[in-house]
Amino acid sequence: MPLSRRDFLTVSAGAGAALGAAPAPARATGRPRPFGRYGSPAARLTPGTLYVHPGGAGDVTTVRDAVAAANGTGRTLVVAPGTYRETVAVDRTRTAMTWIGASEDPRDVVVVYDNAAGTPKPGGGTHGTTGSATTTVQADGFSARWITFANDWLRADHPGTSGTQAVALKVQGDRSAFHHCRFLGHQDTLYADSMALGTFARQYFTHCYAEGDVDFVFGRATAVFEHCHFRTLSRTDLAGAPYGFVFAPSTAGANPLGYLVTRSRVSSEAPDGYYKLARPWVPSSDTTARPMLTVRDTRLGPGIDAVAPYANMSDAYPWQAQRFAEYRNTGPGAAVHVPENRPLLSSAQARSHTRETYLGDWRPYA
Repeated sequence: MPLSRRDFLTVSAGAGAALGAAPAPARATGRPRPFGRYGSPAARLTPGTLYVHPGGAGDVTTVRDAVAAANGTGRTLVVAPGTYRETVAVDRTRTAMTWIGASEDPRDVVVVYDNAAGTPKPGGGTHGTTGSATTTVQADGFSARWITFANDWLRADHPGTSGTQAVALKVQGDRSAFHHCRFLGHQDTLYADSMALGTFARQYFTHCYAEGDVDFVFGRATAVFEHCHFRTLSRTDLAGAPYGFVFAPSTAGANPLGYLVTRSRVSSEAPDGYYKLARPWVPSSDTTARPMLTVRDTRLGPGIDAVAPYANMSDAYPWQAQRFAEYRNTGPGAAVHVPENRPLLSSAQARSHTRETYLGDWRPYA
């Protein structure tokens, strides 16, 4: 039986390989060091470092309070193991901020909440998709390592709610990098976006894990996903396929570069063929969008419908008119059964679909 999302947050570290997390480093025995090798309030890594500990051994007990205290630019938050049930927003003024999970295991540091688009707000109305985000990052130059960003809102708990989008992370800043992070949710888990239609935000995700069902990686950023693991979830509320879609880019028409997935893998806990690889999102706020997704050198498991891996979100914007492409993928979900349904790049075309091309002079992978 699949784990519930809440169970998933607390599953034992011994199951790390199955959950897409890197093995945890060996931990020394003896005196506890809640901040690992990253100092402490008594011995700060840098003057701009703040320490978060749920039991009071740091500067503050919540990530939200740490962000509030981290004025200016270039601040670092070292977060001790714990489950931080809160919403957090990093505004545009807090540039070049870094979050570090102190244990260097993303399963140990979880920032989670359970708002959905249809969740009522205290002052009236509902949160909407953007307002549902557990963590929102608007600042440029943000980076995170070994953090889990989660939204554990469950459809089964709210059968009368129609707005089922529930974002774990919405990131809008340019030069945003995530290393060894996890993104857990169901619908709209990871919102890789930009601050405005004319703003092209570059984002980089490496050795990360993302899961969900409907459009669980979506938005208009220029985003590179390298060595990442995407996992599609089972659903008990639907009788048949499709259960959902892995990617839903909404790239602005003027932006020459959208999502690039490279050297990654897509697995599933659902029946074979129950998921589409992608569908284009052309939002009502930007009907000139031309969603762009390139998936290359990636293993597509049997959960992906290899016969028809793409679908329309709206028939007014057919996927064939957008910028979808594949190159040198492997696995049963990458098999070419209907050639017109698999837009394949030539070797010459693939040379322009690299992390270097997408990220330009920014090199977070160096």
